[in-house]
Amino acid sequence: MYLGILTAGRRCDAGAGGTPTSASPPGGLSRWDPAGGRTVLDRRVLRHTFLALSRSARAREVVTRAPLFRPAVRRFIAGETLDEALAVVAALNARGLLATLDVLGEATVSEADARAAASAYVEVLDAIDRTGLQSNVSLKLSQLGLDISPDLAAELLGEVVRRAAALGNFVRVDMEDSSRLPATLQVFDRIWEAGWYNTGIVLQAYLDRTPDDAERYIRRGVNIRLCKGAYDEPPTVAFPRKADVDRQFARLSERLLTAGIYVAIATHDESLIAHARAVAAAHAVPSTRYEFQMLYGIRRDLQEALVRQGYRLRVYVPFGRHWYPYFMRRLAERPANVLFLASHLIRG
Repeated sequence: MYLGILTAGRRCDAGAGGTPTSASPPGGLSRWDPAGGRTVLDRRVLRHTFLALSRSARAREVVTRAPLFRPAVRRFIAGETLDEALAVVAALNARGLLATLDVLGEATVSEADARAAASAYVEVLDAIDRTGLQSNVSLKLSQLGLDISPDLAAELLGEVVRRAAALGNFVRVDMEDSSRLPATLQVFDRIWEAGWYNTGIVLQAYLDRTPDDAERYIRRGVNIRLCKGAYDEPPTVAFPRKADVDRQFARLSERLLTAGIYVAIATHDESLIAHARAVAAAHAVPSTRYEFQMLYGIRRDLQEALVRQGYRLRVYVPFGRHWYPYFMRRLAERPANVLFLASHLIRG
């Protein structure tokens, strides 16, 4: 019932040569696979649907108010409080996994909210230091008031980075949709050029401009996190086909790994991880110069397998009350995540 409500108005045909069946996922998120003789989730339609839902006030109300969704939400969200998140990080550390904590929230509309977000990050950094956990922090600049004023975002990012430096910690500036990319890079550059080098940037492989951005930051020696990208971008700025994104990710990971900087390879794609491992081995890249990163709740088996094999693995651990947009983007990324949600709803 709940998936039907969420996907209302986002219907699509089953695809040429096929018809929907009783086994089709709700909302027309499927297509007929003639080769396999079965109905499968349509990755592209699924992605656009859930990214649209991430911006829907009606869907937000349904998901955030329905207790039935909570077990699935907790698969990807560490909790709503800092104490809950710290407990998750402690459990990860006990299994040899590093972490980065993200206080969920984005697109603040008031200076007071932006300053409160910066204060929350300072509190997280203090808690990490107090508990001795192996974690840094990741943040979005729209949460620090980027949409209000780049100057405000730069001021607040500076406060967080300075506190992290005093504690010997690190701040990762996350990337958002392409409309915020120029301002995000400008604010990051201001902090870096002021001499605060305990910070790094995220680059998204699906954007056409990313190779040029990568070269610019390689020259500066910036710590770079490479991911595929999780927003619904037009084909004028981003590759629409997964195969093209994967090819660019592989090329970029090779360039970054051999550039002499610290790089975080952020993907759950085993073939891209294998490619990165092969590049690192072929070029004798020290294990202290790179790490793999994955999201909390996704591919736990692969996370622990990489740690057992001696690789550094950092888990992105989000928490907080404003979890809805992040949760929907996770559903948009992989059909397996939608099936996981559906299984919880059916059991509920």
